[in-house]
Amino acid sequence: MSDDVTHYINKTQPWQIDVCEKLRAMVVQTIPDVDERLQYGKPHYLKNGHYAAVIAVAKDKISFMVFNAADVPEVKGFLRSLGKGERKAVDIKDGQTVDYDALAGILKETTAAL
Repeated sequence: MSDDVTHYINKTQPWQIDVCEKLRAMVVQTIPDVDERLQYGKPHYLKNGHYAAVIAVAKDKISFMVFNAADVPEVKGFLRSLGKGERKAVDIKDGQTVDYDALAGILKETTAAL
């Protein structure tokens, strides 16, 4: 675990700290030997040198984005496409129930070939 990422997370609101720590644990469980680093001011997760996921904290939400997701379908109200669809993101707000198992499944799928 990166101290820089820990510092980034600990500067956020209490509900965001909780969600970020759960996302972080889910990523580490899903991608053995993941490389965690603070890059471009946000926690990034790499597998074999390739981008796998990023956590971005904003004032009223947390965005969790996965890369290499062109083959993952968009899910209205849950998983939105970014760019040309090669990235997908989930926005999490305070009090929202998060399906970490579904996110882990998506992450496992998007990192399988890395």
